[in-house]
Amino acid sequence: MDWKQLASTLFGDSHGIRQDGDLLVGTARFDGQELAQARVVLDTMTSHPQRAILLLIDTQGQQLRRRDELLGINRAMAHLGMSIDLARRRGHRVIGLVYDQALSGGFLTSGLIADACDALPEAEIRVMRIPAMARVTKLPESMLLQLSRSNPVFAPGVENYVAMGGVRRLWQGDLQAALREALAQASTDDVRARDGAARGGRRLAADVAQRVLDAA
Repeated sequence: MDWKQLASTLFGDSHGIRQDGDLLVGTARFDGQELAQARVVLDTMTSHPQRAILLLIDTQGQQLRRRDELLGINRAMAHLGMSIDLARRRGHRVIGLVYDQALSGGFLTSGLIADACDALPEAEIRVMRIPAMARVTKLPESMLLQLSRSNPVFAPGVENYVAMGGVRRLWQGDLQAALREALAQASTDDVRARDGAARGGRRLAADVAQRVLDAA
């Protein structure tokens, strides 16, 4: 599903979302309330305190070219993540929805920082391909492939991110009802590790985090 079809399904054909280069910007009305959808998070905080923010996510990840590194792409991504975090702390409900691809650092600094990140069933999510993971970990690809068959942490795919708790739920059927439910259940509590333990995708993260808190 492309972004135009998704926006029309959620908000009707008269929505105010438009494409500006690589970004989707604008607002839409949902259940009588204005809903922000943009990377212009700081403008939203300034002009519309506590307005809900929807991040429609389709990212190829960061460009790992020397030119982009020299231009400070790491700082740009960090600034985006910090802006979303600040919006959450100021009472904005922030929902991420992966509708196509969510890859690498572009996903880490958007959907995974939102109050909750959901996805469409056909979405593709991965932070690192297995060949890249093999280069970083110095482990054979064959070993990582074998691990990916039984451990969601090593495997790409939206279902594995649901199992790990990174994706809260998949939106199926009535997408407007799914958005309404997502906004109603948005919480600033980070329950991803707890969800991952309950779903069997990350069995130890919640327990380790709690032990660290208890020892602090």
